[in-house]
Amino acid sequence: MSKKVDPLALSNQVCFPLYACSKEIVRRYKPFLDPLDLTYTQYIAMMVMWEEKSINVKNMGKRLFLDSGTLTPVLKKLEAKGYITRTRSKDDERNLIITITEEGENLRKKALSVPAAMGNCVCISQEEAATLYSLLYKIIGGFDDLDEE
Repeated sequence: MSKKVDPLALSNQVCFPLYACSKEIVRRYKPFLDPLDLTYTQYIAMMVMWEEKSINVKNMGKRLFLDSGTLTPVLKKLEAKGYITRTRSKDDERNLIITITEEGENLRKKALSVPAAMGNCVCISQEEAATLYSLLYKIIGGFDDLDEE
């Protein structure tokens, strides 16, 4: 006789280890981000800025999977720190453009050690990390498909 699987058992939920892992990863970033005076959300926003240099809020929100209610206070704090500027588009006043400042670019040099430091905190190989990355984005992509239906 086979054992019946309990659909509500925590041990049968893929969401729980994802949640716990995400929470722990963000916690592990803190000692590396504190000297930069960045929260994790500010850090990922700056990662987009280091890559894009200038982007509108809507596209940044899409890149980070954050709504404007979450993103706006993050961007205001980054602007107050002098890392970005927020300006209205001349073509469309509703469009808010985020642009990295020289100070924001200089912060990148200080942040270069963060990925390697975090890599030392995670006990998986680069190959396993690449597989995990691929699987997580497969899940995220599936949500996009469901939203379109």
